[in-house]
Amino acid sequence: MTFGILSITIVLFMTNRLRADLVAVLALLAFVLVGILEPVEALVGFSNSVVIMIAGLFIVGAGILRTGLAQMAGNLLLRYAGDSEKRLFILLLLIVAFVGAFMSNTGTVALMMPIVVSIAISIGSSPSKYLLPLSYIASFSGLLTLIASPPNLIVSQLLVDNGFEKLGFFQITPIGLIGVFVGIVYLFFMRHRIVPKGMRKTNGEASHPLSPKQLAKDYKLGGTLLQVNVPEDSSMVGQRLSQLKIPARFQLCILKIERKSVEGIKFLPMTFQEMAGPSSIIEANDILYLQGTAERVEDLINEYGLLLVEQGSDAEKLVSKELGIAEVLMTPHSRLINKDIRSVRFREMYNLNIIGINRQGKQLLKDMSKQQLRFGDALLVQGSWDSIELLAKETKDVVIVGQPKEHASMASANGKAWVAGAIMLLMVTLMISEVFPAVISVLIAAVLMILTGCVRNMDDAYGQINWESIVLIAAMLPMATALEKSGGMQLLSEGMIQVLGGLGAIGVLGGIYLLTMVFGQFISNTATAVLFAPIAMSAAISLNVNPYAFLIAVAVGASMSFATPVASPTNALVMTAGGYSFKDFAKIGIPLQIIMFVVMMIAIPLLFPL
Repeated sequence: MTFGILSITIVLFMTNRLRADLVAVLALLAFVLVGILEPVEALVGFSNSVVIMIAGLFIVGAGILRTGLAQMAGNLLLRYAGDSEKRLFILLLLIVAFVGAFMSNTGTVALMMPIVVSIAISIGSSPSKYLLPLSYIASFSGLLTLIASPPNLIVSQLLVDNGFEKLGFFQITPIGLIGVFVGIVYLFFMRHRIVPKGMRKTNGEASHPLSPKQLAKDYKLGGTLLQVNVPEDSSMVGQRLSQLKIPARFQLCILKIERKSVEGIKFLPMTFQEMAGPSSIIEANDILYLQGTAERVEDLINEYGLLLVEQGSDAEKLVSKELGIAEVLMTPHSRLINKDIRSVRFREMYNLNIIGINRQGKQLLKDMSKQQLRFGDALLVQGSWDSIELLAKETKDVVIVGQPKEHASMASANGKAWVAGAIMLLMVTLMISEVFPAVISVLIAAVLMILTGCVRNMDDAYGQINWESIVLIAAMLPMATALEKSGGMQLLSEGMIQVLGGLGAIGVLGGIYLLTMVFGQFISNTATAVLFAPIAMSAAISLNVNPYAFLIAVAVGASMSFATPVASPTNALVMTAGGYSFKDFAKIGIPLQIIMFVVMMIAIPLLFPL
């Protein structure tokens, strides 16, 4: 019955008619309904440390991407690669292999994914071309050092338990180097076949076409923005904006107020920004951002004794951690149509300023209060990110274009690349030194990303987790328990020794490798190693041959997770991001499995003589 459920699951994965996470949950339910797994056993995957760690790594990856650290790393890599796509491909995979030699393959992929995606977008290539190789080489890198992969530690401990010397830190490295070399060569020649059908190249400029920076450029805001300073002796100090009536008297709009705090450490004054509103009170030394003509601003300066700070200010200064800009379109039945901006009271309704109108491709920035809104107008609005996100929920009168949440998060993390880099370095150090379990190290990094503002808030953090991957991995982990409880694993191991025993040690070695590799496509490499390592040790002792060769075969076979998206958490991680299907993994992975079987059947007996 276990094999029947497993077979149906594989078929459903291959047909791709149902989402992979739904198939995994259906398989989990099937094991419970037929009585193979208890409910507690079925749900244990959702509390598994690997699943929790992957969720945390999504948040860490978001911080790396949000702060621009991924872009900086990508630019550095591109500088060394030059204009050669081939050199870039090989260099990228070599870096992945090096990083993966000292930390888990899951951590390696989660950290490198935002960098790889950033590089692909910047060169106008599809991320799909690089994500699958990223996962595969990360799996190979698990064979470079003893700590790089759980199967290595499992087989090493089993050797100790049976009275043998444990594996040295670099004892398995020659096998890993062979794997990395063969993998890179294979993927290099297959790289153009990796991109799934229907996946197109991306363009760096088009990836965020409605970003605040692009909107400011499109609306030509730079020429209409001015900054003025409010001196201590100005008659404006202490007054509310509603009392000053600046829009009516001077035809100017105050977009935001920038203010330095006088509290706290004097050597580290903090700058606060707020959207200017009727209740805003002007304080001494405030910086006011004005929109309007230079002549009108000069009249305001003369009236209140202000100081001109900057004329033709950079429009990007309107975007900060607290404030932003966005474009909205009016719906066909909007109440705003045929009304002028002054009468619609947009600021009162949404706590946002209208700072530009795009009418049939023409930008209207002057005397907007008198403009009558028409259907088809696009409005550029400015205010707090919270207000913009609230407006995004409005569907009756206006519809926001683009992704304000995404841009708010990017603005919040701006300038914190060094913080994200320090957090990432701390996490890697903790994982390598094994001060804490890997999952705790990752959770520390994820929390720090949120506390430092590299990830905007908890809502943003939860939004960055790929729940499809999380559910898929958590639902597939108990499959190993089902195989063990049902006796399916024992049946296979006994049958293998009976069938292959006559072929001698090399035949049994090949059988163990193949069986480990096949089952490793559907259960985790850790579970596969736990199940097959004792079988390999028993077979080696029965045949009176070198157990190191047999256990190394288990560690290698468990790491050859290429043919299915559920073979490894790294495959599940890149599946959604790369737009891959089950068939894509089989198309690229199965030939690689066959090549590696031939290579390893030569390499393992040579390096660990039977």
